[in-house]
Amino acid sequence: MKKVLAIIILVITLLFAIWYATVYFASYSEGVRSGELIKFSNKGVVFKTWEGEISQGISGAQIFSFSVEDKNKEVIKKLEEFQGRYVKLKYKERFAAISWLGDTKYFVIDVEKEESPHFRK
Repeated sequence: MKKVLAIIILVITLLFAIWYATVYFASYSEGVRSGELIKFSNKGVVFKTWEGEISQGISGAQIFSFSVEDKNKEVIKKLEEFQGRYVKLKYKERFAAISWLGDTKYFVIDVEKEESPHFRK
């Protein structure tokens, strides 16, 4: 009986490890989005995560929500600095959201300040 229970626990642990490795290391897609950075905050009760939003339209009708991993200190610093400005985000989309890393499947890996197309000279 103990041997069967140990095998079941081992199989469940192995399946979880395979699922986690696939979701964390394999990217579903990568891309770039631009918009006005309207929100960036560190939130959560048990797991503190960095979450943000950019507005991709004039009226703010299209919102892109994203997360940033804690290890990306430079990206976090830039996003705090660029609050309220037009930015270009390079992101990686994962297969699923992992609650202790972020609320979304979209993880920003780089950010650049960009000129707004609405206020060009």
